[in-house]
Amino acid sequence: MRKPALLALADGRVWRGESLGAEGETVGEVVFNTAMTGYQEIMTDPSYKGQIVAMTYPLIGNYGINDEDVESRRPWVEGFVVREASPTPSSWRGRRTLDAYMREHAIVGIQGIDTRALTRHLRDHGAQEGVISTEELDPARLGARAEAAPGLLGRDLVREVTVAGPHGWKEATWDRVRGYRLPPAARFNVVAFDAGIKSNILRQLVSAGCDVTVVPASTSTSAVLERKPNGVFLSNGPGDPEGVPYLIETVRGLLGKVPIFGICLGHQILGLAAGGRTYKLKFGHHGANHPVKDLATGKVEITAQNHGFAVDPESVGPRGFLLSHVNLNDGTCEGFTHRELPVFSVQYHPEASPGPHDANHLFQRFADLMQGTKGG
Repeated sequence: MRKPALLALADGRVWRGESLGAEGETVGEVVFNTAMTGYQEIMTDPSYKGQIVAMTYPLIGNYGINDEDVESRRPWVEGFVVREASPTPSSWRGRRTLDAYMREHAIVGIQGIDTRALTRHLRDHGAQEGVISTEELDPARLGARAEAAPGLLGRDLVREVTVAGPHGWKEATWDRVRGYRLPPAARFNVVAFDAGIKSNILRQLVSAGCDVTVVPASTSTSAVLERKPNGVFLSNGPGDPEGVPYLIETVRGLLGKVPIFGICLGHQILGLAAGGRTYKLKFGHHGANHPVKDLATGKVEITAQNHGFAVDPESVGPRGFLLSHVNLNDGTCEGFTHRELPVFSVQYHPEASPGPHDANHLFQRFADLMQGTKGG
């Protein structure tokens, strides 16, 4: 028999269900993710640090957990919410159940609730702080804890997920027969800032011919330039980009000195480094199959996304930046480029796996940009 569990939001709404994973209590901003698959990648994405993730698809865990589809060194979600967690996964790659994986990593979750009602509530009233508990079952007291919890605004969550020191990466993209492959010969020296970088980003970079050195988010401009990189990559990561002023300052010092490619939080950091403005979205973009239009080609890419903040494109326009991609659901900025400098970024995730692969070409675009800067 599973213990009863409650999910309480800061605005007083409460859902009753059963425990999933570890027993106990956890706090975080509650967001919903619309992907039908990829729960393992979602849980291990450092961008979800500080957040409780509710999956909108009703059956989660049906193919279990394997040892390969992880996006970082451990799971980072604060909590996990599903309608039904499969107790009997079926996959030739599966090694354990979702429930066992969550217990192994002390992730508190809840199942058996109406996730459709929760999603509609968050869509209408916005993402907000929440608490999942198997210990405190009084709705009023649990709601008060959620209301008192700190939000994401101004918090530096990057310090909690970044690496302690520089390291390399030598694993390329995955093949069904051979598994993760060895990378091709490197043509470019790339410094990748780890603000919560996903492993598949690194795989895509080395597959595009990059010799990658991953550095902590606190690395200075001078320390980066000492490595004489052909390019700099700005990674995804959790929380409010304005809570990471040291990284903003470093990127400001790199503008115009080296080609730069940013993804997600890296896109937002680049916007702030250029003197722009970011703002919090009502409930963010989390999931797969988000349509984004490339304004240069007119093509629509189906993308995977995970962010709660956005860049105001008008705020970076006076600094020479041009809006390059637009979200077709709400019209928000999904990317920009510069009129003169070798710099571009996107808000979505071109490396997403599983997920659409429409935007994988952006890694080759980064390689072409570095090649053009090198000459020859």
